Amino acid sequence: MTNFFVRTNKFAGGAAFVTQDDMLSLRGACVLGVNPPVRDFAFMDLWSKPLGLLYLLQSLRAENSVALFDCVWEAREGLKSYGRQKTAKREIEKPEAYTAVRRRYFHFGPSRGEIVGKLARMETPDLILVTSAMTYWYPGVKWIIELLREIFPESEIILGGVYASLCPAHAARLGAARVVRGRAEPAAPYPAMDLYGAINYGVSMTSFGCPFSCGYCASGILWPRYRRRPLAEALAEIDYQAALGARDVAFYDDALLLGKEEFFYPLCRELTARYGGALRLHTPNGLHVRQIDGRCAQTLAESNFKTIRLSLESIDPKIARESSGKVAREEYAAAVRNLRAAGYAPEDCETYILAGLPGQNIQSVKDTINFVWDNGGVPKLAEFSPIPGTPLFEAAARKLPALRTEPLLQNNSVYCSYFSKDITPAELQELKDMTKRRAQ
Repeated sequence: MTNFFVRTNKFAGGAAFVTQDDMLSLRGACVLGVNPPVRDFAFMDLWSKPLGLLYLLQSLRAENSVALFDCVWEAREGLKSYGRQKTAKREIEKPEAYTAVRRRYFHFGPSRGEIVGKLARMETPDLILVTSAMTYWYPGVKWIIELLREIFPESEIILGGVYASLCPAHAARLGAARVVRGRAEPAAPYPAMDLYGAINYGVSMTSFGCPFSCGYCASGILWPRYRRRPLAEALAEIDYQAALGARDVAFYDDALLLGKEEFFYPLCRELTARYGGALRLHTPNGLHVRQIDGRCAQTLAESNFKTIRLSLESIDPKIARESSGKVAREEYAAAVRNLRAAGYAPEDCETYILAGLPGQNIQSVKDTINFVWDNGGVPKLAEFSPIPGTPLFEAAARKLPALRTEPLLQNNSVYCSYFSKDITPAELQELKDMTKRRAQ
């Protein structure tokens, strides 16, 4: 095949690296984008799409032929609320690192035979771009790379995405010829969602990065510069997906409400004018409650935002400082009052609460859960995942050095209760029970 790249720099382990600029220089290539299956204890479609890969495929299609194989999409087996889908799964053997974890482990995605059958009918690609998400999902990435090498032995496989950005040396050992190092803002105005055909929901990022520097979050690592997109560009992205059939749109922003006077309110006015109530809008990432005054709450309701998630994290002052001090008790209470006055029910005000942070007191988690109940919201536990490059990862790795070499240990589903042992499985279950029903 044609050698599209001349870069020879290599990670320990042999894989060369490329950048997004290298990728955008491609001309005349047949490119296949692949979103791997998920291997984990649990997975749900929270409007999950490989957005970075879709932006890149859209950028490449003017000078190349592109195709997509999304293993999560291919395993759909029925619809859930707001356009989301159920994903087929089968139980598989747990990795050795999880031997002591008393939970079932699954492959979410098509079977080997299903993948071989579908890809064998496709044109042989010159390049296969494999994306990645959570660092601890790498077993699914490794599995699909090995299978792709069998199906297309002459194709060059390039690995990118969040895991590859956060753990490049580890990713270089998974079998791809090259690894995309570093991230950049998309060169395309919208993701190549048409590669799915008709779609049930769309996704949008109206900004990249976050101006806050929370100790547990990788946003500043993945997007070192915070930038808001032009309003016209954000609207074009949504219009494009609505034309493909989307009736639900999820915003991936980390800071959707910042600068609301200049951007968010005009965005809502335009969407209401164009679609009325035909689009249902969702914010799976937590909104900054400091921004939710009476007008903001009313705008959310009038613009047909159906899924509201709020960021509180903790009422413990020490934990609040780790969250860049972006929320205080009275601001959260006021935000919920404003949302309730705008017509949202308590169950619409789900609130993220962190558990399992290094040094976190379990009583402070209980106090925060009760605080949310007391103020009319519904608590939603967010178990800590130590993310490479963040300050709290370093704190966690000092206690558990193996975090630096085994991304499976970073899994938020089992980290705090099985590996750090800061919370016992029984204590974690007690916290989960407290979020499901208010203690009498």
